[in-house]
Amino acid sequence: MKTFGGKVLFLDRSDINTDEIIPAKYLSESSKDAIKPYLLEDLKIPGFDPKYDITGRGVLVTRANFGCGSSREHAPWALEMNNINIVIAESFARIFRQNMYNCGMIAVELPAPVLDEIFRDFGITGNTELKVDIGKGSFTFTNGPKVKSFPFVLSNFEKALVEAGGWVEYAAKKY
Repeated sequence: MKTFGGKVLFLDRSDINTDEIIPAKYLSESSKDAIKPYLLEDLKIPGFDPKYDITGRGVLVTRANFGCGSSREHAPWALEMNNINIVIAESFARIFRQNMYNCGMIAVELPAPVLDEIFRDFGITGNTELKVDIGKGSFTFTNGPKVKSFPFVLSNFEKALVEAGGWVEYAAKKY
């Protein structure tokens, strides 16, 4: 099973598409590792610089409709190769969300008011950490003295995919 949690990268924008997650010009690379340096290369958010802001992050918190656009596994792979194994958003494009679970990663949807609270209370500085308890279905955000937990829900199948390490590993154990 992958490691979940760590320092949080906040991207305060909706509709971040797969071309912004990993530009199409890199889809011909021959390995997952080859796309690692290009994660979020074309994403334009004031104050965000992918060359400096991604390193050391394990969690991505964003807004609605994350992963929209072309259906491609490369988008979750680019996150995975940069050790970002959990994305929290208001909503996801359906295929992107399933590709996350197929890779043994977590894509959790939280209501907009909860995300507003998380951005307000924890998104100001780059020092927020997230601990994940998959068994209890809870996240705990910490930034200095501020600590707050939030519940989340995974279906039994999503949890099984995450625990197995992804679809291929799950299928190998089950079939």
